[in-house]
Amino acid sequence: MEKEKLESLLIDLIDGNLDAKSLQEVERILAADADARLMFEQLKRVTSAMTRASELEPPSGMKGAFLNMIEDESQLQSPGKQVSFQPAMFRIAAAVALVLSGVAIGYWVNRNQQQENEMALLRREMEATKQLMLAMMENPQSASKRIQGVNVALTISSADDEVVTALVNTMNTDANTNVRLAALEALSRFQDEPAVRQALIHSLDTQKDPVVQIALIQLLVKMKEKGVVNGLERIINDSTTITPVKDEAYTGILRLS
Repeated sequence: MEKEKLESLLIDLIDGNLDAKSLQEVERILAADADARLMFEQLKRVTSAMTRASELEPPSGMKGAFLNMIEDESQLQSPGKQVSFQPAMFRIAAAVALVLSGVAIGYWVNRNQQQENEMALLRREMEATKQLMLAMMENPQSASKRIQGVNVALTISSADDEVVTALVNTMNTDANTNVRLAALEALSRFQDEPAVRQALIHSLDTQKDPVVQIALIQLLVKMKEKGVVNGLERIINDSTTITPVKDEAYTGILRLS
């Protein structure tokens, strides 16, 4: 027996729509054919799910679309071959479509909600980290606290304008050399950002701490920033510049040339 016909008979059996003769034929097939029994069990599970979910009818437009699909498919079959579907087939098609679409929509909604919650939590954590850093950097009484605040910046994956401004001000104005060096190291992590790059270049003309000057020159040379050559020449020609800084400036010019 063709699969389509057997499937139709099995659905009628489940719905209780078989006459006595058809019932005997189906029972004989089920007794002799393992594949037919498997199909019967699968159909029973589908219809059982439909029953538990209440009577399902195809949503508006689905039946028409389903019929069009069947008509297109039937045109591919050999001439004269008829394809017929019982009303129960439409219910099964509707049930499967609704279940699959429900699962997909539910997953999409839950996933989006989870992502939004994760992003909101991440933003709160980043803001809390930034505020902690700024508060510690503004502590005028303790250089160690200011260094700790600067070190917090090392845990930030990207720096906004407020963070960059705070680090630049610390690098250029803090009274403690170690704090300035820590700020320079933190800024070096964001050296690819245009605002940070420009701040480092401009700092070359404002730094007077020899230790920070040397570290800054080394960083700018490592960045291959050729735009600082004139600034390095000014450092060399400045009578107040100590010899180690001048030597570093000479070396920087040679490497950038």
